[in-house]
Amino acid sequence: MLGRARKRRTALAALGAAASVAVTVLSAAAGSWASDAGAAAVFACKVDYTTNDWYTGFGANVTVTNLSASAVNGWTLTYSYTGNQTLQQGWNGVWSQSGKQITVTNTTWNGAIPANGSVTSGANFAYSGSNAKPTDFAVNGAACTGTNPTTTTTTTTTTTTTTTTTTTGNPQPGGAAPALRVSGNKLLTAAGATYRLLGVNRASGEFACVQGKGMWDSGPVDKASVDAMKAWNIRAVRIPLNEDCWLGLSGSPSGATYQQAVKDYVNVLVANGINPILDLHWTHGLYTGNISACSDVNATCQKPMPSMQHTPTFWTQVATAFKGNNAVVFDLFNEPYPDASNNWSDAAAAWRCLRDGGTCTGIDYQVAGMQDLLDAVRATGATNVVMTAGLTWTNDLTQWLAYKPNDPTGNLMASWHSYNFNACVTVACWDSQIGAVAAQVPVHAGEIGQDTCAHDYIDQVMTWLDSKRLGYTAWTWNPWGCSGGNVLIEDYNGTPSKTYGEGFRAHLLSVTP
Repeated sequence: MLGRARKRRTALAALGAAASVAVTVLSAAAGSWASDAGAAAVFACKVDYTTNDWYTGFGANVTVTNLSASAVNGWTLTYSYTGNQTLQQGWNGVWSQSGKQITVTNTTWNGAIPANGSVTSGANFAYSGSNAKPTDFAVNGAACTGTNPTTTTTTTTTTTTTTTTTTTGNPQPGGAAPALRVSGNKLLTAAGATYRLLGVNRASGEFACVQGKGMWDSGPVDKASVDAMKAWNIRAVRIPLNEDCWLGLSGSPSGATYQQAVKDYVNVLVANGINPILDLHWTHGLYTGNISACSDVNATCQKPMPSMQHTPTFWTQVATAFKGNNAVVFDLFNEPYPDASNNWSDAAAAWRCLRDGGTCTGIDYQVAGMQDLLDAVRATGATNVVMTAGLTWTNDLTQWLAYKPNDPTGNLMASWHSYNFNACVTVACWDSQIGAVAAQVPVHAGEIGQDTCAHDYIDQVMTWLDSKRLGYTAWTWNPWGCSGGNVLIEDYNGTPSKTYGEGFRAHLLSVTP
């Protein structure tokens, strides 16, 4: 991503204002909701309905929460629109429309809702005119009346003792983050155990210092903020950095003050069991060509490639600062797009530019290739694991193996980014393109996300990555509101956003590194 001031590629779908409403539903009836033995068939539920509206269409998410004392096995949600809303597609449920009525039925894998548990489903709609919120939610045919249910006891001679054990997934182990190395296509700890980097991006180190927002955009980087991350089972934090601010070329803070702030945050993460990934996000160099994000020579936006003038120096200094601490991973350059700068006219030339740098079509400055940057790191004696990207904002890894830089230490990984508006967004594409790379070297999904505030796309990505035992870090652990999507939290206490953050948190709590 490009920091808080999000640009997105030509594939970016238009998003308008976000709207959110919550509807609380309490219902009493039969249906397939389970009831306590000896009691009348009653249940209670809550429905939260949220939308992201771009005025000719919208995305809707509905979260059904089971407020009763027993589980439900199988659910059907119905409601109606008053306008001309037309269903386009749905996810995490079987969606259908008859006239103005919408019906959503569970899939084979989300039919069971435990007591006090919930399930979220979503869909996209087209419309014109008004877009009033629905009011007639019903579950399993029972109208949602807003009346608290009552239980009529028919047997008083049986005493039942219930013990409930609640787990929160995989709690963080004590101690510092593990030192890491690469062996074949696996990322390993120093002890030889396979490991995945599972966590989030913590944006602001790339933009705040050049936008008058201080170091971390007023966000905390203390132990309490790290504890909030650990409550999500976060094991890795990707930290985007600004070249000018690190080198003292521009920005405030910059130079030694900026560097110390980065070192301090890295130290608190490592001490608390979280691996930092240092990502060079914004760099120096004047670029005004195809899909330019800014016309500033300073590091105030993302450029298509790093510069030979400053970026090798940046990585020499960063590697010197963190060599010997192999819990820290280096991501050499966030999202290269030399293929866009040459207007996609020569793919082979773009891959050569990525690896070798030099003079690249459409870029006016001398480019530092990934081999230049890797050489700068290794010349310091640092053996930290290094990630290098692909083309097209690193969604394209098709020729990564053919053009990978040479690493004498063997501690090299591929970095891949995946958003719902990218080109490679299907399992078939992931199998053929990303899977081929992962068969030979470790692949890390440095950024995953979607711009709809839902989590259906990242659910698919994470499921695929889990099946390959690959790591991922979602964009982004910043409370910016979800109108632009990809925002995981509502505050730095770790309150998850609806429903993107909720979905990611639930998944992260269910997996292991």
